Amino acid sequence: MKNKTYLASELLLLFVILPVSLVFPYSFLLKAIVVFFGFFYITIVLFRIEKISFKTTIKIDWPRFWKRILLLFLAVIITTTLFVYFIDANKLFCVVLNKPLLWLSILGVYTILSVWPQEIIYRTFFFSRYEALFQNKKLLIFVNAILFSLAHLFFKNTLVIVLTFVGGLLFAYTYYKTKSTLLSSIEHAIYGNWLFTVGMGEMLAFPGMESC
Repeated sequence: MKNKTYLASELLLLFVILPVSLVFPYSFLLKAIVVFFGFFYITIVLFRIEKISFKTTIKIDWPRFWKRILLLFLAVIITTTLFVYFIDANKLFCVVLNKPLLWLSILGVYTILSVWPQEIIYRTFFFSRYEALFQNKKLLIFVNAILFSLAHLFFKNTLVIVLTFVGGLLFAYTYYKTKSTLLSSIEHAIYGNWLFTVGMGEMLAFPGMESC
């Protein structure tokens, strides 16, 4: 049986203290070491203790999933397109039009090296490890979204924090309902890649987007 005091302390260390510490001005090397050991610890716990399998335990209702995602995506498309247009129309689809190879690279790198690891840590690991700490499942999803946005605090960008919180709510809800890392990753990749596509890369402090 899991010790709830230990789990709560572990959660605090990995998902609050560690990401907040990255905001402070100490050496990049030390930050990299801290992140490495945090990721190493999570990996060990994930596979050796929790013995996670990435196979979904319930039958996926693909039509329902895509219907929900596409409706939400349509809302995201309209909202973000208008946002970029009114904030800085020159940025609208600028990467796709001016740097198509960079855009394609972003899609691949972001999906593989950012989306997938984040979903493993913040959905697969988090829900398997800490769900028992929360009797109220709405609170579980809310806390997960807060911690997910906290992980992006080092960007020091209010827009990033807001978007990752909203995204965190959506991805956490999807994972809670389906217990599928694949589905939450698909959703995450769709929304995230669209933000770069529509021209929000520089606003989100993404490397290589400053001179689009």
